[in-house]
Amino acid sequence: MRPLAEECETMTPVKTCFLLLLSVLFIAPTVSEVVMSMSDCKGFLLNNKPPQVPDVVEDDKIQDNNRYKVICQTYKDERRFVTLYDTKNKIPVFSAYKFTKPDTGRPDDLWKMEPQLEDMGTDKNMEDNDINVEYNNQAGDKDYKEGTAYDKGHLLPSSYAKSQDDKTSTSTLTNAVPQVRSFNRGSWARMEKCVKCVMEKFCVNSNKVIEGYVITGAKPGNSEPVNRRVNVPSLLWSAFCCYSNNKWIASAYWGENVKDGADDTILPTNTLTQLYDQLKDGDKRFEAFPGSSCPLVETVDDLYSQVKNDCYCVKKTKS
Repeated sequence: MRPLAEECETMTPVKTCFLLLLSVLFIAPTVSEVVMSMSDCKGFLLNNKPPQVPDVVEDDKIQDNNRYKVICQTYKDERRFVTLYDTKNKIPVFSAYKFTKPDTGRPDDLWKMEPQLEDMGTDKNMEDNDINVEYNNQAGDKDYKEGTAYDKGHLLPSSYAKSQDDKTSTSTLTNAVPQVRSFNRGSWARMEKCVKCVMEKFCVNSNKVIEGYVITGAKPGNSEPVNRRVNVPSLLWSAFCCYSNNKWIASAYWGENVKDGADDTILPTNTLTQLYDQLKDGDKRFEAFPGSSCPLVETVDDLYSQVKNDCYCVKKTKS
């Protein structure tokens, strides 16, 4: 076959060549948003380095590309954040996001799904979830049937997202896990609020712009799966790191996916090293921010006195 330019040179009038060019444009393959490597979805990980997760991501390489899928979460043709998704357990391993100054408000209640997990030839944008469909490679609304004991717990919360479209994009079931309701709406929600307050106040880079990196994940559990398909995590974890006032700051949090013990439960603030020890598997290491300058043995708990009382960083004292 001759090159397209040569074909055009032999065609008259010019309109015929223009139509040929249009036909090539319209049959061009859709750009994939389910990709093979974390490096194919840039801008959401500190130094573009993925977390190291035992048996999942080791030495920057995904250990089983058939099971674990990188999703450049795309809504309205724009990549919003990145998720590593476990198609066997039908829950995300983690979602990662670059935090900037977020808008207020909440997204619509309509949940979405990732079409390219079902068929790589489909559109790159996330689509509305069909409540009557049981998907092959991901959880759906049908799995979270009415009366379940679990919320659809966001890993990346909508409150962290910059724009309303960003917020809408977080409500995809590839960014959610079955989370015990009181845990999701209690201590976990308070932790999310605390971290947001800290990042908004202290994560200011050298250009005076709010910027932080957040990674949140789930550890698969052994309890009865939701709808016999969707793994219920035993634990959820989160970590953030950012540049602040001529130094790097970071902290980590985790909690068991069980009912909160009290209405005012506050999750402990931990160092990155403590999180790494919690999630390592023998000699297989875990790292949230590999190869970075994030402090391993310091937390931000000394900053909590400088944020608002309604940030829930510490338990409120009863008057």
